[in-house]
Parts: sequence; C-alpha cells; structure tokens
Amino acid sequence: MKIASVIGARPQFIKCAPLSRELRKLQQEIIIHTGQHYDYELNRVFFDELEIPEPDYNLGIGSGTHAHQTGEMLKQIEQVLMQEKPDLVLVYGDTNSTLAGALAAAKMQIKIGHVEAGLRSFDKSMPEEINRILTDHCSDYLFCPTQTAVDNLKMEGIKGDVYLTGDVMVDSFLHNREIAEKSEILDRLGLKSKEYLVSTIHRQSNTDYETSLRNIVNALLEIDETIVFPLHPRTEKCLKAYGLYDKLREKVELTKPLGYLDFLKLLNHAKKVLTDSGGIQKEAYILGVPCITLRDNTEWVETVKDGWNILVGVGKDRIIKMSKGFEPNTKRSNIFGEEVSVKITRIIRSQGS
Repeated sequence: MKIASVIGARPQFIKCAPLSRELRKLQQEIIIHTGQHYDYELNRVFFDELEIPEPDYNLGIGSGTHAHQTGEMLKQIEQVLMQEKPDLVLVYGDTNSTLAGALAAAKMQIKIGHVEAGLRSFDKSMPEEINRILTDHCSDYLFCPTQTAVDNLKMEGIKGDVYLTGDVMVDSFLHNREIAEKSEILDRLGLKSKEYLVSTIHRQSNTDYETSLRNIVNALLEIDETIVFPLHPRTEKCLKAYGLYDKLREKVELTKPLGYLDFLKLLNHAKKVLTDSGGIQKEAYILGVPCITLRDNTEWVETVKDGWNILVGVGKDRIIKMSKGFEPNTKRSNIFGEEVSVKITRIIRSQGS
C-alpha cells in the first residue's frame, strides 16, 4: 500500500514522527510538506531532532490568508497526488494543511485517514474548528484520540470507520522524554526546575485583537514569577505592532520558538504553563504540569474534567488569580492511550485500501 502523509506545521511534525516510523516498516510512505511552517525554529529543527524522513515534496506555500494558503495547498497537493497515485492520504490535526490534504484527496476519490479526528471546541469562530469538521466529514478512516472525540463524531452522524486509538503525541513523548533531558535549555536561560512558568500565545483570536493581547501581557507583567515566553512569529509581530514588545521583555524572558527537545524539557520542568495552544494543553497533562488555558473553550475537555487544566479566557484579573491559585489535586488518568502508532498502522494494514 502506498500512503501519502500531508504535514505542514509544528504539531503535525511531532505526530507524524512516530507513525511514520511504524508505517515504513511495512508500507510505502511519501511525505508531502506544505511549507505552512517554514522558519527553521518551527520547521527544520523538528525534522532534525525527531528524525523524520526528508519530505519527498516540499511545496513551500508559506504564509497568507486562510483562503489563499488553503487554495495554494489544494492546487499543489492535487498535482502531487496525480503523480504519485497513493492508496491512502493521511492528514493530521486541524491546520489548513489538514483541510487542503483532505479536500484534494476527496476530489480525486482517494481514501483519507484523519489522525486526531473528532476533536471539537464548538467554537466556529476558530479556523481550526472549521478545518476539523470538514476534514472529519471527508475522511474514510477516523483515528480518535479520546472517547469524547468518538462521541462527537457519533453526534454528527459519522458512523463509518471510527476508531478509538489514543493520541500519537503520547508515542512522541515516550520516545523523546529521556532524550530531551539532555537539553541544556534550563542552564542557557538560568532556570531551576519548578521555579518558573512557561507561556505560549499564538492563536489569532488572541494575537490579532489588541485588547485580548494587551490583557494577557498586562497579566504576565503582574505575575510575581519568572516567566519564559517562546515567541511565535505572529505573536512577535503583533506585540511590536501594538507597542507591547519592549514593555513585555523588561519582565518576561522572551525567546525564539524552541525546538521540540528544548521545549519538552522546558515544559517538563515548569511550575505551570499559560497557553492558548491545544497541543500544549495535552502535552502539559501528559507531563503532569498544571495548565492555565487563555481561552473560553478547549478541544481537550478531558484535561479540564480531570482537574489539570483550567479555562480562564483573557481577563487580566482571572489570569493573575489562577496563576497563583490553580493547584490540581487529582490523579491523572491514562486518557490518551499508548502504542498508538502501532494501533493505527495495524488498522491501515487490515483495511488494505
């Protein structure tokens, strides 16, 4: 069986790495990199550190509006699929690369597997939510990370090949956690374990609205803790546009985006994390790091129900209050499974597309 894996952004590189290792034991896989993330810190470093095979195609799409970016991806992915004629297209997560890969395959009547299917924030103002819904309704094989994801698909009337596999991110963590401990990131930044907070902000709902970003920045400035803030390029651009960058760096340790191993160690040793990232909510849960989510909703509701994640929105006072007062007191569950890449590979083999 010939499989085409479509990836384009940091979270997809992390998810692709363990599954690609399993697929290539028995299958032929080609990797199509859309180029959605193209800076070294968000792109090349992940291929180097996670030992992901070199992409067979790098489309170099780059940034742009959602419509422009998705349209360019759709056109170029279609050309690759016409040339390669794969039996199955695998897409990951909820980015524009995900949707473009699924639509291109669907139009050519190539079967689609969606890794991380069924997630819902129930907030259609988020571009990621639209991408999730459309991709799931295009897909033939839906690989769900949690039972909640399975239930979401059932509520939407998707009754096809839906599988509760667990989350491939767990495989990446288990494979790389010990390796990450060799990172010198704490020494480079002068940090001690459990004596600092990590913050990441990148969602357009926070970065592109000055009031939201200003509230977050003002909260970070008043939190009496050492805070490390790896900056997404979009966030850095908006901070500078709103005149917040210089003010923030006087109090907060701003860094460039970090490689996977550096960030994994930084997060693992953090006291808490403040983030709007869906992936980091999940990573924090797996590592046992309390997560304060700067959103009003989440696709990872299990982490909230288990008491290790709290939704605080972007209100300054609530962010400050929870940065001090949020202390999980429950035991974490094994909600994301194990040996997930092996399970997905077995399912794909059994289908024999």
